[in-house]
Amino acid sequence: MRFGFLGATSVLLGDGFGLGAGVAAGPVKAAAKAKAVIQLWMSGGPSHLDTFDPKPEAGYDYCGPLDKPIATNVEGIRVCELLPLLAKQADKYSIIRSMTHGVNAHETASYMVQSGRPAGGREVFPSVGAVVSLFKGYEAGYRGLIPPYIVLTELQGRFSEAGFLGARCKPFATGGDPAQSRFLVEGVAAPGISEERQRNRRELLHNLNTLGHALEGDARLAALAQCEQEAYDLILGDAGKVFELSQEKDELRDRYGRNTFGQSCLMARRLVERGVPYVTINSKGWDTHKQNFPTMRRKLPELDKGMATLLEDLAERGLLESTLLWWSGEFGRTPKIQWEEPWNGGRNHYGQAFCAVVAGGGFKGGHVVGATDARGEEVKDRPVYPCDLLGSLYELLGIDTGANLPHPQGLAVRVLPGPGEGVKMGGRLTEIV
Repeated sequence: MRFGFLGATSVLLGDGFGLGAGVAAGPVKAAAKAKAVIQLWMSGGPSHLDTFDPKPEAGYDYCGPLDKPIATNVEGIRVCELLPLLAKQADKYSIIRSMTHGVNAHETASYMVQSGRPAGGREVFPSVGAVVSLFKGYEAGYRGLIPPYIVLTELQGRFSEAGFLGARCKPFATGGDPAQSRFLVEGVAAPGISEERQRNRRELLHNLNTLGHALEGDARLAALAQCEQEAYDLILGDAGKVFELSQEKDELRDRYGRNTFGQSCLMARRLVERGVPYVTINSKGWDTHKQNFPTMRRKLPELDKGMATLLEDLAERGLLESTLLWWSGEFGRTPKIQWEEPWNGGRNHYGQAFCAVVAGGGFKGGHVVGATDARGEEVKDRPVYPCDLLGSLYELLGIDTGANLPHPQGLAVRVLPGPGEGVKMGGRLTEIV
């Protein structure tokens, strides 16, 4: 009983969701074009040259064996040869080839890309997911039993996503693996426990609840009973069914790819379809210090199927117009390949220049923003800093970047830093909005 009822109750209550929320957030602009975000986070940092900024003319020491980029369905835009399905969807997304921040450490780069602020200060600022959870979650009228900020399937562990906003804006990490025959979501499903057994446990719990019977009408017990009802609705009711990918057609699941990333993309679509405002897919394994190219030959086809099908599926269901899709890692990889031992064709961390991809929710498709030099080593045109990208995301969501966040010490802290706060900015992405 503890895993099912108490686990689901912690989803609703214990981590600051649902009944626990209560502090008013700041203003939300009325002109929101997007309702939800799906963040495809490539943890470890993918190479820009091996994905969306190929440089075949740079030579073998920069391209390695991936030296035959392919044309997309948008004239003049090429992508890596291992992304043929995404090449057919280029009219739906735009590539930012001039992302930069100059930070080469995972923790500090992840923090900067996801909060828009440099690390090292006294405050731990919240990630974009936590901010969206605040402005679009329970305190803004969200009424879903599924928490408003979901991570599939594990937290990054690089920094506190909620920052000073605390537990109420903490993401719910599902755990489990959506590619398995049964997606065992933490607190919602457990191995070896069927729905019938869970219902029997609930009946036994009620039979043993003598205090509840003796104190009928008590307000505190009534609140607990409501929380219990919501928890069981999540475990046994329609809300929890969102995690049952068996409800989808096998043909569609195959198109997404029968792997963790592909099925996570399908899961993300189901979640935003249910009204969840922020979903992160934390895709690990992109930190390719060694043997970069064997890893790319394994991971890029999975990325290609999952992301391309997600774009197509969202568009077919009329969801792409209201859903922001954001693909990025914390940085790129060194353009020059390290062929020597022990790296054997690896790439190191590189925050000087990297890529991001955005689609839907008000972003135009079929465009390229910025450019790197001939070897992908420096940004040569239109530098885009994390603050620029996040500011554009917030504005499309109708979130005022100048609004103050609720701070535990009552300090005036904006959603994003202003021009006078010393944070590098290149300007909002007006070219593709």
